[in-house]
Amino acid sequence: MNAVKKKGKRKWLKILLAVFAILVLGLCITGWSYYKKVFHPNINITKNETYLYIPTGSDFDAVMQILQNKGWLINTASFEWVAELKNYPSQVKPGKYKIKKGMSNNDLVNLLRSGRQEPVKVTFNNIRKPEELAGRVASYIEADSISIIDLYRSSEAREEYGFAGDKFFTMFIPNTYEFYWNTSAEDFFERMAKEYKDFWNEERKEKAKRTGLSQSEITILASIVEKESLRRDEQPSIAGVYINRIRTGMLLQADPTVVFAIGDFTIKRVLKKQLEFDSPYNTYIHKGLPPGPICLPQSSTIDAVLNYKDHKYLYFCAKEDFSGYHNFAKNLEQHNLNARKYQAALNKLNIKK
Repeated sequence: MNAVKKKGKRKWLKILLAVFAILVLGLCITGWSYYKKVFHPNINITKNETYLYIPTGSDFDAVMQILQNKGWLINTASFEWVAELKNYPSQVKPGKYKIKKGMSNNDLVNLLRSGRQEPVKVTFNNIRKPEELAGRVASYIEADSISIIDLYRSSEAREEYGFAGDKFFTMFIPNTYEFYWNTSAEDFFERMAKEYKDFWNEERKEKAKRTGLSQSEITILASIVEKESLRRDEQPSIAGVYINRIRTGMLLQADPTVVFAIGDFTIKRVLKKQLEFDSPYNTYIHKGLPPGPICLPQSSTIDAVLNYKDHKYLYFCAKEDFSGYHNFAKNLEQHNLNARKYQAALNKLNIKK
């Protein structure tokens, strides 16, 4: 009897062990399934890394649509499951995110939920008009060119930042700036206002007093100087000529302002008839500085104006060797001689306009 009982107990023990083994195996399989959903690579991209752009105002469905359109998810359902598990649908944040090859659902959800964006470098230079600036900046950030130019043209913005008319353009100083991709037009202007304030430190403000010009007027003059000469070592001398003209009440007679007024930037030789083009930007017919800059000058050119050379020259003309440098003159007679030499050089090369 005891042997039968022992045999029965062993039988039940085997059954229990088998059931337990099946349960453990089931748990392992389930655990492995969950582990794969959370930690197994679920991003398949051709490059080692790429970028995901989530527009402002996007919800979880919009994010899913973007990911599906890109075709980056190996298993969409597993990503949705992990996202729900980690409450990402209620924490969607716009921006530019770096997506790496082989990322798991856990990696991707943690990244998107954290809002850890990749910054973008916004560079603008060689800009002549506000429309160009708007287009250039919009190529880097989420704000479109229309929202940027509309804000620029608004009287409210000009009043808020303290600029009148076309002088508002002087607030934007060319450089390379770091932004987040989901920057709005308003945020961009706020940053530019801060950069402008930082640029005009006490040292530059003191130098500005020496010129007798306001900060915006210095930038306007710098825009003319920059279009007159790219030779950095000569720019302070050219600035000195214009400051002398302003102080004596002479017309600036700057050819680049005529080119800007006409709007044909292919002009290489300004003709006499073009000097009569009626525009507030034409310094051949309107005394003083134009109402705004004819380009956004580099900070180095603004500094060249602030550090202008104090001399007696009232005229300058491009050198006939086309070196980019200029001949300077104190009187009209000497200037005319210099001008004739340059014009002869142009004629020799058959440059008519």
